[in-house]
Order: sequence, then structure tokens, then C-alpha cells
Amino acid sequence: MAVNKNALIRYKTIDKCLQNNFKQWTLNDLIEAVSDALYDYEGKDVDVSKRTVQLDLQMMRSDKLGYNAPIVVYNRKYYKYETEEYSITNSPISNQDLTKLSEAVSFLKQFQGFSHFDELGSMVQKLEDHVYTQKTHEKSLIDFEKNDNLKGLKYLDKLYQFILKKEAIDITYQSFKARQENTFVFHPYLLKEFRNRWFVIGKRNKNEGVMNLALDRIIALNKSENSFVFDATFNSETYYKDVIGVSVSPHLEPDAVLLYVNHRHAPYVLTKPFHHSQREVSRDNYGVTIALDVQLNFELEKEILGLGEGVKVIAPERLKRNIKERLYDAVDAYETEINDKNLRTVAKRLEYKGFGILNHVYSKRDIRKLKARLDTYIKTHGEQAFGMREVLKKVPELKDILFNKNCKKLINSISKNVFLTKAIYFDKSPKDNWYVSWHQDVPINVSEKVEIEGFKSWTNKKGVISVCPPENISKNTFAMRIHLDDTTIKNGALKVIPGSHNKRLNDEEIQLISNNSIPFVSEVAAGGVQLIKPLLLHASSQTTVQKRRRVLHLEFSSVELPNELQYAEREDL
Repeated sequence: MAVNKNALIRYKTIDKCLQNNFKQWTLNDLIEAVSDALYDYEGKDVDVSKRTVQLDLQMMRSDKLGYNAPIVVYNRKYYKYETEEYSITNSPISNQDLTKLSEAVSFLKQFQGFSHFDELGSMVQKLEDHVYTQKTHEKSLIDFEKNDNLKGLKYLDKLYQFILKKEAIDITYQSFKARQENTFVFHPYLLKEFRNRWFVIGKRNKNEGVMNLALDRIIALNKSENSFVFDATFNSETYYKDVIGVSVSPHLEPDAVLLYVNHRHAPYVLTKPFHHSQREVSRDNYGVTIALDVQLNFELEKEILGLGEGVKVIAPERLKRNIKERLYDAVDAYETEINDKNLRTVAKRLEYKGFGILNHVYSKRDIRKLKARLDTYIKTHGEQAFGMREVLKKVPELKDILFNKNCKKLINSISKNVFLTKAIYFDKSPKDNWYVSWHQDVPINVSEKVEIEGFKSWTNKKGVISVCPPENISKNTFAMRIHLDDTTIKNGALKVIPGSHNKRLNDEEIQLISNNSIPFVSEVAAGGVQLIKPLLLHASSQTTVQKRRRVLHLEFSSVELPNELQYAEREDL
């Protein structure tokens, strides 16, 4: 039975009224509600008769449309649903509709053998499965991958219409890397789905290359007043032929990729190829070698990493190196987990021994970043390579890496009320080599000289003002030495005398203790840290090997300076 739009509007309006149990609905109330709804739709008054609404109620009660609505009259005047949660929108498809859908499915399936209708396959299966479910009231036989919580899906139809009509859009977008949103004109050419995530492909302007934007990062979009910029060179059928995923470099030739897949994972890779160019090169008793002709991109690396130990990159060398680094970083993420037991142990050692060592605080990736940024700054600004004071003032971008979750946990395990007071960088190497005799770190750096009792031995070296504070300030200070290289006795590891941190020592006491103690050699791996009290006796030897020993030395205190005296590098964490 055909149903016109006005009738559907009347049914939906009556349905909405009868779901509202807070009002008693008379026939006149329903007529009025239906008339208002039709006026909103048509934009003009529509004469709805009493007879029309009575027939609508009768139709909704029947099974002609599959509604079977439980409409009852009470007190001989008012209408309502006998079942409160009922709505015609929840009604199953009628048998008549199911028959039509079954015929449609059978019709669509006739086209599955033609190449032009290849993409209809999944749609036909979905429709056929839905019809079967409605007919039998049983669970679905097919479960398609879906993500109902995926953001940005509301923009799909809008973007489709803009592409269809060749219209430019004003889009507000914020990528994962961007700190804030950005609004710009965009000219969309194609919608692309990959791994259940949607992208729109297009250009920002005529002179820029084609780019993709993830729908889940779109904040807003509207039609733009700008004219649409069409790129005649963009071909949606060939644009992705040399890539896995959505990251395309239009002018980059594909690489010859060789992968060795072990016997356990080989069946999966052979039956579900990475890419249409995949072909088998050779096989042995342990696995199979496959070849791909694809551009090297992020998605390819994800596919390879997804097989874990089951695949090995043979070529090209650049891809092999990237995969190795990412696997090392993955292992590093597990090794840099700091547990509470280790934190308690190192905090106690710092208190009673005057020092403590904790490896794997920073990942290898963190260390690479720290080295690169320091090297860049020193080269650019002509700093002395062997050492640099006020490091975090000069290179503030190091802070995001240094004060990571592990670092903050470690600091909080010692004291929750500390702040940074000093940051120094040391680079001991065969070129810049030195030894340090036994000493305590007493001086602190301040912003200006203020004569206060207990503060003495003032110095000013190249604008850095230092002073020896009262002993209680030294006792409430600790240093964190972050090692950027593996440090051993051969390349000048720090030597310390455990327990020598409880008081400030004079020169005679330092000589006496150092001559009659067995020092501890602080060998620390790159990414590890050594905590040390400033009054702990320590020294270091020259390096005897061709290896650098780079260390970032950070000092922290929980005691503010008196009166107008201020730490030169004071910074809250």
C-alpha cells in the first residue's frame, strides 16, 4: 500500500502525541496537532477533517503498514497507547515490505558478477542479512565492522553534497599535532574510508598539493563564498594505487618492498594481501618472501608492525631501519615503567647514602630528542661544547621531554614541594676531557647579590652570580643527573663516597675521608638518572676511550631563599 508524505506526517504526529502521557488527548487535540504539523511542512493551512484523523487511527491500529498500534480510548473521550513505551518508529518491517526487500536483494545480486558493481557486494550482503533478521526474528548472520562512536560521521553527507556540486567549503579543523584549531577554505574532491575511519581529500588552494583531512578532526564546515578550485590532474581511480592507507606523496615513485613472513603468519598474509601489487617471491620451510610495489608511509609501517615478530623487512634499508627503531621504542616503553618499590628504594638510598641510581627513566627516543636539540642549539649559538649553564633558560623546549611522567613521579617520591633551581649541561669527550677532584657542591646561583647573614663567598663568573648558602639549604637540595650516554669508569663516570653528605666539610676533612674510603663508581645507562645530594663527596676521572659522556645536571630545592634573594633559574614544576 502506497503512503503519501502527508499521511506519514499525520501518523508520526499522532504517534508523538500518544507517546506524551502527561496530556490527555482528545480527537480535537489530535486534529489540531496534525494541522499544525502539516502547516509547518507545507507552509499553508491544510484542512484536516475529523474523518481523516479517525481513519489514520484505524490505519495505525491495523497491520496494513505493520504498525499494529495499541491505541485505546478511555473515559469515552481520550486516546492513548496501551503500552507506554510503544512507538510506530519501533515497529518491525511489515511482511509486505520484507517481500519487496527480498525481491530487491535478489535483483541487486544479479549485478555482482560485473566489475562496475563490485562495490555493491557488501551493501547487498547487509541488506540481505537485515531482511533475514526481520523475517525470522533471529540474530544477525553477518557482523560488519563498525564504530558507532566514531566522530565526524555527521559530516559525511554534507561533504558528499559539496563534492557532488563542486563547491568550496570553509572548514574549521584541528589535527592531532596542532595546538589550536584553524579555519581555512578547502576544495573537496573525494571521500575515502580506511580502517573504519573517514577522510576527505582535496586542496586548500590552487598552488598547494592534494591533502587528506580526517573527518573526526573537523570541528565545523560550511559552504564557502570562494569559487571551487578544480585540479584536472587529480584522478580518484589512480591516486591510491601505489599506497596502503591514505598517506600519498603524488610525485614519489613506489619502492620495491621485500618482506619475509614466518610460517605462522604466512597463510594470513597470502590470503589477505597487504596490497594489490603483492606477489610471492620465494618460500622455504620457515616462511615466505613477498614483494610489494608501494610508497613508504605510516600505514605500511603499521601493517608490518601489526604482525610483530611474524615479519621481517628485507628491503629497502630505510624501511628496515624505521621498523627496527619503532620496535626498540616499543620495548623501551615497557622498560621505562617505574614501580613504587623502585621509587621507595631510590628515595631511601638518597636519604641515607646520599645518592641513588635508577635506569630506564627516559626512553631511547627521549634521549635522541634531547641530544638533537642540545646539539642544534650549541651549533647555532656557538656555545662551549663541553658545558653550558642555565640550560633550560637557553633551550626551554627541553622541558617537555625532561619533565615527563617518570621524572615527576621520581621527584614527588623525594619531595612534593620542590622547584628547579639550576640546570647545567656537561659533555666530556676525548676532545674536551677533564678530571674533577673530590668536592661538595655548595654554591647556588642567584639573580642578584644581596648581603644576608649566613650567605658568603660571593662570585660573579660571566654574569652568573653564585654564593655559598647556610647548610640547611644545602641539606634540602638534591640533584638529578640525566645521562644521555652510557656512562662507565672508562668515560669518566662519577665517583661518590656513600654517606659523606651529612655535613659541610672543610678541605682537611675532604682529604681525610677521600683517602680512607672506597668510592662507588656510578655507572649509569643512557636514559637513566643518578640522584645525588650536593654535600655528597664526588669526583670524576678523565675519559680513556673514544666515547662522549653527556649529562644534564638539574638541581631542586624545597627551601625558599630569605628576603629579596632569589634563585637565578627558579622554576616551579
